[in-house]
Amino acid sequence: MKIAVEGCMHGDLDNVYATLLHLEKVENTKIDLLICCGDFQAVRNKNDLESLNVPSHYRSMNSFWKYYSGQVVAPVPTVFIGGNHEASNYLWELYYGGWAAPNVYFLGFAGVIKFGNIRIGGISGIFNQRHYHLGHYERPPYNNNDIRSVYHVREYDVYKLMQVKEPIDIFVSHDWPRGITDYGNWEQLIHQKPYFEKEIKERTLGSKAAAELLDKLKPPYWFSAHLHCKFPAVIQHGEGGPITKFLALDKCIRGRNFMQILEIESDSGPHEIQYDEEWLTITKNSHGLFPLTRKTTQFGSQQVDMSECREWIREKLRTRGCKPFDFVQTVPSYDPVHANARSFLGHCRNPQTEMFLQLLELPYLLDRTTDDQGRRKSLMPLNSSDKVDHTLNYGDEYIDIDNLDGIGLVDED
Repeated sequence: MKIAVEGCMHGDLDNVYATLLHLEKVENTKIDLLICCGDFQAVRNKNDLESLNVPSHYRSMNSFWKYYSGQVVAPVPTVFIGGNHEASNYLWELYYGGWAAPNVYFLGFAGVIKFGNIRIGGISGIFNQRHYHLGHYERPPYNNNDIRSVYHVREYDVYKLMQVKEPIDIFVSHDWPRGITDYGNWEQLIHQKPYFEKEIKERTLGSKAAAELLDKLKPPYWFSAHLHCKFPAVIQHGEGGPITKFLALDKCIRGRNFMQILEIESDSGPHEIQYDEEWLTITKNSHGLFPLTRKTTQFGSQQVDMSECREWIREKLRTRGCKPFDFVQTVPSYDPVHANARSFLGHCRNPQTEMFLQLLELPYLLDRTTDDQGRRKSLMPLNSSDKVDHTLNYGDEYIDIDNLDGIGLVDED
């Protein structure tokens, strides 16, 4: 199986797919799958731009909307994770994963899927210690603070991935595992990116959570993006232990190292995206722990017994099949003729997510929030005439999260 891995997409699907098709032609080969390491920017319309945390001069519709609308279909099955520049309201609809467009699959805030017999795992977002132990409290439409924290990795999602025991072939994160530079040519990296030197020497460059996952999962391949450069490394897990080949890739710009082709042993197919039995078991078992408020959480390294639930999941998939539920549009796509049109700003219940939770017999929680007394309530859809308060704060819990994204360049591009 040949898999193409791409760094930061930044909404430029047209050029990435054009590059793939060119490679297939000149090398007389066939790419089976494309994996994107974040900053995918699944922007469907003008409203999605408002949940995209980028400087105004980078705020553009780009090309994803054409794939969402069906005007164009991705020529290669595509799997992506989220980064720190995303249409966060849309990704929240698909928190557990799902089709963002026909043939384009979001892995979820954390997730594991199978493509043929290849097992692919990933974690969306970037690490920020200040929000790591909080719940997923942000709800669309996001205020000026929440739009900068919604993509911060939470311990709950890492905890779920730490429950994985069966081998993962490929793992994807947006930011690099902390300490990964110890295993590659960091001197050359500093020559290319001198402003990384302080963080590399202080061992603060990258994600602490991703480093923990790397140590636990030990996949043969790990891919990242975020820092807009190419960086390879090889990690030996203990004396005589397994090896992880790490590669960070650049963003999609002519002349930059933004793509790598990987050939990996696999069965003869069919090569299609399928639910992963172990991951569904973990999702069902941990759903009752799903934190949805600002309260601090501590999951630690506790393990849960999944044997009974695993058999239940196996029977469910045996009856229904392992393919994800079909893609469904939930909002109108961008229309160049009516370029300034606006629509619903709040949370849409994505039918894929609803059917996924029904399959696992779990309640839908993504539109829940808490009022001042701590009672759960549902967010009601906004009418077009409703005014949105973008000045919300949380009393003593208010946090100014400007400039808390670690690397100084994360908002540059």
